[in-house]
Amino acid sequence: MEEKLLKAHGLNVEEYKRIVELIGREPNEIELGIFGALWSEHCSYKSSKPYLKVFPTKADWVIQGPGENAGVVEIDDKYAVAFKIESHNHPSYIEPFHGAATGVGGIIRDILSMGARPIALMDSLRFGDIRKDGTRKGIKDTKPIVKRVVEGIGFYGNCIGVPTVGGETVFDEVYAGNPLVNAFCLGVLEKDKMYRARATEIGQKMIMVGSSTGRDGIHGATMASAEFSSETESKRPNVQIGDPFFGKRLIECTLEVMEKGLIEGCQDFGAAGLAGSTSEFGAKSSMGVRVYLENVPLREENMTPYEILLSESQERMLYSVKDENVEEVLNIAKKHGLEAAVIGETTDTRRIEVFYKGEKVADLPISAIVDDAPVYNRPVKEPEYLKEVKNFDQNSLSKPDIREAILKVLASPTVANKEWIYTQYDHEVGTNTVFKPGSDAAVLRLKWVVRPQVHTKKGIAIASDCDGKKVYLDPYEGGKRTVLEAVRNVYISGAKPLAITDCLNWGNPENPEIMWQFKMATQGMADACRELNVPVISGNVSLYNETVLEEGRLNVYPTPTTVAVGVIDEVEKAIPSHYQHEGDIILIIGELTKEPNIAGSEYLKEIHGLVKGNITAPDFNVEKKVMNFIHTNRDKIKSAHDVSDGGLIVALLEPAFRKDKVLGLEINIDTPYREDFELFDELRSIVVISAKEEDVERLINSAKQLELEIKQVGKVLNKDKLVLNINGNKVIDEPISVFYNSWNEGLRRLLEV
Repeated sequence: MEEKLLKAHGLNVEEYKRIVELIGREPNEIELGIFGALWSEHCSYKSSKPYLKVFPTKADWVIQGPGENAGVVEIDDKYAVAFKIESHNHPSYIEPFHGAATGVGGIIRDILSMGARPIALMDSLRFGDIRKDGTRKGIKDTKPIVKRVVEGIGFYGNCIGVPTVGGETVFDEVYAGNPLVNAFCLGVLEKDKMYRARATEIGQKMIMVGSSTGRDGIHGATMASAEFSSETESKRPNVQIGDPFFGKRLIECTLEVMEKGLIEGCQDFGAAGLAGSTSEFGAKSSMGVRVYLENVPLREENMTPYEILLSESQERMLYSVKDENVEEVLNIAKKHGLEAAVIGETTDTRRIEVFYKGEKVADLPISAIVDDAPVYNRPVKEPEYLKEVKNFDQNSLSKPDIREAILKVLASPTVANKEWIYTQYDHEVGTNTVFKPGSDAAVLRLKWVVRPQVHTKKGIAIASDCDGKKVYLDPYEGGKRTVLEAVRNVYISGAKPLAITDCLNWGNPENPEIMWQFKMATQGMADACRELNVPVISGNVSLYNETVLEEGRLNVYPTPTTVAVGVIDEVEKAIPSHYQHEGDIILIIGELTKEPNIAGSEYLKEIHGLVKGNITAPDFNVEKKVMNFIHTNRDKIKSAHDVSDGGLIVALLEPAFRKDKVLGLEINIDTPYREDFELFDELRSIVVISAKEEDVERLINSAKQLELEIKQVGKVLNKDKLVLNINGNKVIDEPISVFYNSWNEGLRRLLEV
C-alpha cells in the first residue's frame, strides 16, 4: 500500500500492517477509509485513552457516564439532564463560520440522541491576540476568524431555537494558528425515558432520518487528527455545511418518535459519518450491521460508495426500529419535511457488511474497527521550558502605577466585556434563562421537559472555565484549578455541583513533553473531581492543536476546558453575580491572609509581558468551607462573584458593571503585601459577596463558625464614583465610568465594532 494513500487516511505503515493482520487480507479502498476514520485520534482516542481512566465517573446521581453520546445525571426523582462538550477546532480555522456552526449542530444531536430536549448551549472559545494581526507570517489574522466564528455560533443556535446562555472567550497568541471552538449542550429528559445508541434485537431496521447526504465533510475526522501547516487551506472541502432549519425539524421528529415509543435506539451521524454511526451502533449492541448504500438519500449526483459511507453531512440521525414501526417512523419524518429511508438492519454476524446495488463493497469485523483500534502509551518527558518559567521572583518586578494597571487589565481582551459576542446569540428563546451571559454561571429554570405543562421549581446552573496559562506553567496544579474554577462558579450561584464534562485540547501527542502535560493535567483534574465530589460523565479529546511554521512548531497551551453543572432546589433563590442595591456592604471570604501569587495572572502577562511563576496548590478544605458558607447563607447573600481573571480588583469592580446601570463603589483594602500583588493575584480562593448592612454581622459570625476568613471591604454607592483606599491611602477617587468604559470598550475597540 502506498504510504501517500495511507497518510491521506491518517494511517501509518505499522497501523496498516495491523489492519491486514486483523482482517486477514489487504483492505479495499472503502475499507481503508473506514479504518482511517474510526482509527483516527478524533474517534479512537488512541493517544489519550490510557490517561482518561484516572477520572472518577460514578456517583449515586449519575445515570449514564462516559461511553454514550452524552452523560446523564438525575436532578430529582423524575427528571434528569444530559450534557456534553466537544471540539470543532480545526474546521473553525479553515472555515470559521461553518466550522463553528456545525460544532453547535453536532453537540445538539449528541444530547438529542439520549432522549433529551436540548435547552441550552454554551461555547468556550480561544483565539490569537488581535493586537498581533498584520505581524504574523503564515498565520491568518485573528479578527476575521473571531467575527465569523461568533457569527456561525449565533446563526446555528438562533435558527434552531436553542439559547446560547453563556461561555467564555480567551485571547492569547498561542491560539493564533489554531483557535479552539468548544461547544456545549444540555438537555432535559424524564430519567426513565433515556435512549442509548444501540439496537435491542437482531433484525431491527436502521433508519436514516434528516438531511440528504452530500460530499461535505469527507475525511473530516482524519483532518481533525492532524496538525495545521501551509496546506491547511486545501482541507476546506473537509468542513461540513450545517442547516439549522433541518436541525430543528430533526429535533421535533426525533422527540416525537421517542415520545410515541416507536424507536429502540438512536445515534447521531458525527465523525466518520455513516461508517462511524453504523459500526458504533453494532459495537454497542453486540451485533452486526448490514448497510445498503443505494438507499441513502443523496443530494449530489454520481457519489461513490466511498463518498456515501464517509460523508459527514450534517443533520442526520440513525434510529433502530422494529419492523412493525418502520412505516409510522417514515411517515412522521416525512411530516416534518425530512428525508428518511431504511438503510440497513442488525445481524448476528458482528460484522459491518456494506452493499451498493447488490455488490458487497466492504465486509469487516466490527471489533477490528472499534475495539481493536491501536492504543499508544506514548513516551512522556517533563518539559524543558518548565525550568525557565518557574525560575521567577515576582518581587523583582518594577512597581506599576496602580490606576493605569487596573485600566489596562480591564481593557485586555480576555478580561474586557464580551457583550459584543453574546448579544449576537439568542439567550432567551424558550424563556428558561434566569441568569444571562455575563454572569459567573448561567442559570436556567426547568419549567417543562419533553411534554409541555410539566413544572418543577428546580433550576440548573452551568459554568465553563479553563486558564491555559496556568496549566502550561504547572499541568498538575493547573488541571486541578480548571475543575475548581468551574465548580466554584456553579456553587456561588447557589447550586449544588453534580458533575462535569471536559474537552481536553492539547498539542501534538507525538511530542513527549506534550504527553507529559496531558498525563499530569488529567491526574490533577481527577484529584480535584474526587475532592469536590463531581464525577466526569462525558467529554472529548482534541489533539494535534499545533501549527507547523517555517520557524518551527507552535502548540496551543494545554487547555482542558471544563463545564460544571449543578442543581438549584428553588431557581428563584439563585444568587446573581452583580451587586443588587445601593448601600449594600461588600465582603470577601476565603484565603484572605495567604500571601498573594501573581503566577500565570492576566496582570503579569498584560503589564509585564510574562507568562511565568509557580502555580500554588489550591486548598480544598477552604474551598469546601466557602461552598458550605454560600449554601448556608444563601438567603442573606445578595450577590457573589469569585476572584479569577484579573484578580481581586477586577472581581470587586465587575459586579458594579451592570447592563442597566453602573453602580459606584467605595473599596478599602488593607494588606501587608505589595499593592499590585494583592490586587491582581488570581490563585487564592476568594469570593466577593454583597449583603444588606443589617445582615453583615450574621454573615461574619457564620464564617467564624466555619473557621473561614471574612472581611468587610467596601460599600455600593448611588453615584458615579470609585474610591479605592489601600492601607488608608486614597489611590483612586474619580468616576467609576472611566473604569467601566475601559472594560466595556476594550474588545470592541480591537474588533472595530
